[in-house]
Amino acid sequence: MRMLIVGGYGTFGGRTVELLEHDPRLTLIVAGRSFEKARAYCAQRHATGAKLEPAQFDRNGDLAAQIGSLKPDLLLDASGPFQAYGIGGYCLVEAAIDARVHYLDLADGAAFVAGVNAYDSLAREAGIYALSGVSSFPVLTAAVVRRLSEGLARLDEISGGIAPSPFAGVGENVIRAIASYAGQPVAHLGRTAKTIGHPFTQQRRYTIAPPGRLPLRSTMFSLVDVPDLSVLSTLWPQVKRVWMGAGPVPEILHRALISLSWAVRIGIVRSLAPLAPIMHWATNRLRWGEHRGGMFVEVKGSRADGEQETRSWHLLAEGADGPLIPSMAVQAIVQKHLDGLPPRTGARACVDDVELADYERLFEARTIYTGARAPIPSGAPLYRRILGGAWEELPTRVRDIHNRVAVADGTASVERGRHPLAWLAARMMSFPPAASQTPVRVRFTADGRVEQWSRAFGEHTFSSRQYEGAGRSERLLVERFGALEFAMALVLEGDRLRLVARRWRAFGVPLPLWLAPRSVAYEAAENGVFQFFVEISHPLCGLIVRYKGWLKPD
Repeated sequence: MRMLIVGGYGTFGGRTVELLEHDPRLTLIVAGRSFEKARAYCAQRHATGAKLEPAQFDRNGDLAAQIGSLKPDLLLDASGPFQAYGIGGYCLVEAAIDARVHYLDLADGAAFVAGVNAYDSLAREAGIYALSGVSSFPVLTAAVVRRLSEGLARLDEISGGIAPSPFAGVGENVIRAIASYAGQPVAHLGRTAKTIGHPFTQQRRYTIAPPGRLPLRSTMFSLVDVPDLSVLSTLWPQVKRVWMGAGPVPEILHRALISLSWAVRIGIVRSLAPLAPIMHWATNRLRWGEHRGGMFVEVKGSRADGEQETRSWHLLAEGADGPLIPSMAVQAIVQKHLDGLPPRTGARACVDDVELADYERLFEARTIYTGARAPIPSGAPLYRRILGGAWEELPTRVRDIHNRVAVADGTASVERGRHPLAWLAARMMSFPPAASQTPVRVRFTADGRVEQWSRAFGEHTFSSRQYEGAGRSERLLVERFGALEFAMALVLEGDRLRLVARRWRAFGVPLPLWLAPRSVAYEAAENGVFQFFVEISHPLCGLIVRYKGWLKPD
């Protein structure tokens, strides 16, 4: 297959090349307005299975002649911004149909994607497919909704959001698109009927947390203008609300964008388009935080018995793998086409040509993890409510301890730090004294949704309260020692359950994590016995306490 990628050396075009360049069945024509840039891009790609050809291509030029000279089988428009195409915006679609060349694009504008349907009969007559919006919004969201809605008699609400890593790198055309619609009126499905929203002036907070994985930090999402706002309601006509957001970080830049968007909404300025260059500079230079990204999709509906139910799907991408996800729908379609399973002919929004199973096969080769969360009975054990589906993956002995055990007995060894500050901290927290071997008894008392852990190391006792976090501590386990609260993620690593600190507060005041004590804590099962390990230290004083041992339910 010869595949022409318009904008092939740009941000999304380049990522598409990265995903496809190892397939020897492909010739990738990397095209753009500058032949030199295309040639330089191809020259820097090494050990590719596919053949890479640089080419000059101007979408404002003679398209028939350019397509005729390059002779592609498939054309991908990865340029944009699609919101700014204006009159003649579908010229590439028309040229592809005239040349009987299959067409894909990465359009993220709701109006542009919806408009491609007008070419359906022409594409069918030409015997080609023309798919628009071949990206996470709406391809991945639609695939996830199909999975989540299995077994539901009615679907009422669909919401979702993407939280990119601050180090992902954002192309200029993406920023131009955001600047063009931020604060402007866009139609979307509200709770009862179609309504007008204003991107980046409507927010919600959400924590992306695949069960058993280290979740992203609580993220603020803002409404964005994406194809899902219109095309998902055609797949599920009974849905009363569709809401899709983006959660860019650092949050201070996101809040600045929100303020500017409000200036557009109330009429102080007409558009943020003139600020696009500044926004692009700030987004790609003022960045800090974790190099991780994610996505969530949530549905609300009813089962056949009328019971309301909320289900969610979570995706976590580590490092540089996250930015590749928007181009993976193209990768899936191209690979299926090469394997003899091309999409059906016609022009349409790409909402049912890729299934979640197709994505999952691609995710397996990357540090991309997914998981779903379904309702858990309110009376379920605390750790099960937080872990979701990962609860069943815990070693049996670890699960037993947290499954309403009243008392557990065992033995532990305790080490204490010798620094005066370590002694003071240990005394404030009532940690046990040093001992090579000491009997341990832990009593678990459940009071509603809160668990009281009373620990006795020999004659020394101390206790804490554990409960499910909310707000910015959503999906976290919160443990309170007096005036101190620690919010921790429950992370399953092999046969160990790690407790990873994510937030902390003193006297109800949130404090920066770099000031917090450092902790290494995990639970495991060895030789059929529950084992625990806790080490707490601080850069100012070193070790505070370290204790480890075993417990058996009484």
